[in-house]
Amino acid sequence: AFDPLSASIVVGGAAVAWHLLSSESWLKCHFQECCKKNDTLNFTALKAQLDDRLFGQHLAKDVVLKAVLGFSNNPSPKKPLMLSLHGWAGTGKNFLSQILAEHVHPAGLRSKFVHLFLATLHFPHHDQVKLYKEQLQNWIRGNVSACPSSVFIFDEMDKMHPGVIDAIKPFLDYYEEVDGVSYRKAIFIFLSNAGGDLINKAALDFWTSGKRREDIQLKDLEPLLSVGVFNNKNSGLWHSSIIDRNLIDYFVPFLPLEHRHVKMCVRAEMTARGYVVDENVVQAVADEMTYFPKEQKIYSDKGCKTVQAKLDIHEDL
Repeated sequence: AFDPLSASIVVGGAAVAWHLLSSESWLKCHFQECCKKNDTLNFTALKAQLDDRLFGQHLAKDVVLKAVLGFSNNPSPKKPLMLSLHGWAGTGKNFLSQILAEHVHPAGLRSKFVHLFLATLHFPHHDQVKLYKEQLQNWIRGNVSACPSSVFIFDEMDKMHPGVIDAIKPFLDYYEEVDGVSYRKAIFIFLSNAGGDLINKAALDFWTSGKRREDIQLKDLEPLLSVGVFNNKNSGLWHSSIIDRNLIDYFVPFLPLEHRHVKMCVRAEMTARGYVVDENVVQAVADEMTYFPKEQKIYSDKGCKTVQAKLDIHEDL
């Protein structure tokens, strides 16, 4: 016989189950990744991780921490957060962007809400710029529609064909919505070697004049970077409307790493591998790196990029 009470319990239970599994409930988000829409970043945890794992970059840490804290705590930002990280290879640009992505979406680069673009992989042909711009706009529009706090990382900006990146200019501007989509909670990060020579020269000038590295301030480098990158045909931002419209919130300089910073990287890598830190090995690996200028040999020309590979050959570990 049909029991109205039992039927109502079944229907009600099915409705609750449907709600729990169809919406971004705690149950659904326990089993699959959900978009973090309103959570503020754990500033203390982010700072601690950068202090422990990013070496020799007092400027980058300070600028990014303040920028991210202000953006995260703002319930109604006027535009997306746009950071452009500059410096030679191995200085920590990728590392910092990955750490930041993990604090926005815990799965980091594995998250379906964090998107990494490589210029040489995703935009390889100079004669297909128009197609790339259309694809890029569609991709960003679709992903921000699904998750307002999406993170987009563009690596190898110095290898990006001029004009491609201008496709995202409408999404970075001060608009409430573009075609019904708000981009104000998204984060965009550019990574580039362009401007590295300017940063290195400024760092060397400070060293030559007897000033402390830690005394270099953003105002000493940011104007040089914005102008230098805008006028550099190999920057990917050459004559870009993104710079012209002042849509990049911060040009973040990554300083060249000294011998002592390379040793910090070696210690961190040994610890990460579960090794007991042996200072003889630390010294040996750091000494195997090549440094510039040729006479003074102050800065590692590859930063910490080859530390892992060089550590591998030390069998006495």
